[in-house]
Amino acid sequence: MRKEQKNDVELLKTWRLASAATMGSAVRAKGILLELRARVPAAVKKSLDLDAGEITLVMPASQKNEFHAVSAIVSKVLDGIEQLPVIPREIQDILTITTSERHRWLADGRLPSAGTRTVRLNGRARRITFHVFDPKVVVDILDRGAVDEWREEDAIAKAENRRRAAYQAKLTRSLKKSKAKKAETTTDANSPKLEGWEEFGRDGFLK
Repeated sequence: MRKEQKNDVELLKTWRLASAATMGSAVRAKGILLELRARVPAAVKKSLDLDAGEITLVMPASQKNEFHAVSAIVSKVLDGIEQLPVIPREIQDILTITTSERHRWLADGRLPSAGTRTVRLNGRARRITFHVFDPKVVVDILDRGAVDEWREEDAIAKAENRRRAAYQAKLTRSLKKSKAKKAETTTDANSPKLEGWEEFGRDGFLK
């Protein structure tokens, strides 16, 4: 913001985001800002900003009535913001997990869903639906170090799957060899015997 612009700004209010709301995640903090912007009139969305863990509302003095109205909305939304569902990119940042881990643990039930949410992408008609998560569940997972346990469980399961796959491959090869040997034996047994062939060879007619 330029110096002359700062001089025009006379209305300012800030709200400190509690750690219980952000869960130590900058991505979560940005998500809260976007949630607040979605609740206020479009004309003043950009008046809300995030700086060093604080939500800031800055408006010119000429918009005093709008300023107070927006302040009231922000205060109301922030009251109990800790219960705001956690979206995918936020939980990945909070728990330090990958997209594939989120999908896998969601599918097998270790990461319980709190429902789904559908939004429209900016500037597009297409809508996307995704799972959201209960903040209390996310905090519990974080506090008890469940992610490390899940990764260890996955590593053990992966090693077991590899062992089984190797055994199955070995068994398959063994069965193929057994079938091939049996077929060869059967072929030899069914081959016609030529009478006098040995004598024919001893008499030198093949030399």
